[in-house]
Amino acid sequence: MTADTPRSEPLARTHEVTNQPPPLAGHDVAADPVLLEGLHREGAGWYEDDLHRVGLLAGSEEVQHWADQANRHEPELRTHDRYGHRVDEVEFHPAYHRLMDVAVREGLAGAPWADPRPGAHVARAAGFMVWSTPESGHGCPVSMTYAVVPALRSQPELAAQYEPLLTSRVYDPGLSAPLGKRGLLAGMGMTEKQGGTDVRANTTTAAPSADGSWRLRGHKWFTSAPMNDVFLVLAQAPGGLSCFLVPRVLPDGSRNTFRIQRLKDKLGNRSNASSEPEFDDTVAWLVGPQGQGVRTIIGMVAATRLDCVLGSASGIRAALAQVDHHVRHRSVFGAKLIDQPLMRNVVADLALESEAATTLALRLAGATDRAAQRGDAQERAFLRLATAVGKYWVCKRQPVAVAEALECLGGNGYDEASGMPRLYRDAPLNGIWEGSGNVQALDVLRALAREPEAVHAFAAEIEAAKGADARLDAAWEQARAQLTAAAAAAPGDVQYGARRLVESLALVLQGSLLVRHAPHDVADAFCASRLGPDRGLAFGTLPDGVALESLLARTPAGLRR
Repeated sequence: MTADTPRSEPLARTHEVTNQPPPLAGHDVAADPVLLEGLHREGAGWYEDDLHRVGLLAGSEEVQHWADQANRHEPELRTHDRYGHRVDEVEFHPAYHRLMDVAVREGLAGAPWADPRPGAHVARAAGFMVWSTPESGHGCPVSMTYAVVPALRSQPELAAQYEPLLTSRVYDPGLSAPLGKRGLLAGMGMTEKQGGTDVRANTTTAAPSADGSWRLRGHKWFTSAPMNDVFLVLAQAPGGLSCFLVPRVLPDGSRNTFRIQRLKDKLGNRSNASSEPEFDDTVAWLVGPQGQGVRTIIGMVAATRLDCVLGSASGIRAALAQVDHHVRHRSVFGAKLIDQPLMRNVVADLALESEAATTLALRLAGATDRAAQRGDAQERAFLRLATAVGKYWVCKRQPVAVAEALECLGGNGYDEASGMPRLYRDAPLNGIWEGSGNVQALDVLRALAREPEAVHAFAAEIEAAKGADARLDAAWEQARAQLTAAAAAAPGDVQYGARRLVESLALVLQGSLLVRHAPHDVADAFCASRLGPDRGLAFGTLPDGVALESLLARTPAGLRR
């Protein structure tokens, strides 16, 4: 072949990119009809402008870069300084600190406890969901700081000192005397290697000192965010298992003994550090009465379980956003993916799952707000059962939904650059954190046996939709029959069927909320596909007659560009 030989036309352009979606950046993450309707319905409509401001920041290319950097450059443990002094510090990439700064500044940590406005906890919940969309790992210390306040209030003198700093909107990283800082972050140390969930098997001991403080000795197995300022810790005191406040730095500025043995090499949540700290003559202060450590710390556990629901709903929603964006730009077999009937079924089903999760999460946030701000006993009773039910179900659904969403992107979704692998790695976390599925199911059984007011409040929530949909009514009758059978069964038999019971309660609760608050087509699709006799198992098995267009119209509007 010579230089004069004619070439075939057109020239092959192997590096010209076609049929790929543009980057999903520069959008408002809060532009979501489901989220915004829930915000107003649960009493925080006043927050909408701020939520959009946070949403625009969360959807920016800059913040997406922060999220990537915070996960690529993982926390590093430094046990000693250059001279051999024990320091037990964890270093984070600057991107992590930027994410934390926004979260605290926007009031997503403890701020709602100091905000008298009705709906403050709902506003915080919506903001937490939006800001978790680009990166969820840093939400762990944010969540624990939010959750520590109700538990700390059981010791009023400590709450008076620490609560103003825990509710601050100033992110003040670094280890120094806590009462001299402009804002504090809190953590929790419950589990130990020999017991795990069985915290009463803990071997960490607490001995009283003459000055009114206590000295702890022991080894915790999974303590996240070890650079936080203060921790609630369970330890065995002379009067039984008790709760203690442990600062990283003592009031005189000296370091408390908090030896970090190692950082956990985790599946996901990699931007956040989780550790194994050792206590050796570690100074602490008693929180609540001796022997009532579980009762005291349960207020923190309940609040973090709410955040597990919020986080999982956010994770499902983030995965849906990626899918919705992809299928509206990608073409296969001569048509956009969104116009392919089978793909429409899958995306509509994911949208339905996201709406049900988001609606339930915000309902729990609304109940939290009304119980905390107004002392509403009915809402407090509802939360006792509904939080465990919601935590079990929504956290179970997140990994399945994210896996389906990743599959919708095909090989593109399996590539780290898409962000989907990070969503997938993080998806199981909320199902494990603060009690796995079995723990939640057993907690439901305890509430059924010991707290009839919780059962009545839960039933009242379901029956508010009575008569609106025959499939929901039938499903509730079946669930009520399960409740009756559970009350009469032997303890072992009750445990065996606990997951089936909790799943039924979760679905009728979501169904009741959607029947009352969502458009008719959405509620009809949920009852047909989740409660009716014609149910599929995988996503994309919505039955005939479902109004797919109505479901697809409920995906985040800001993404349709």
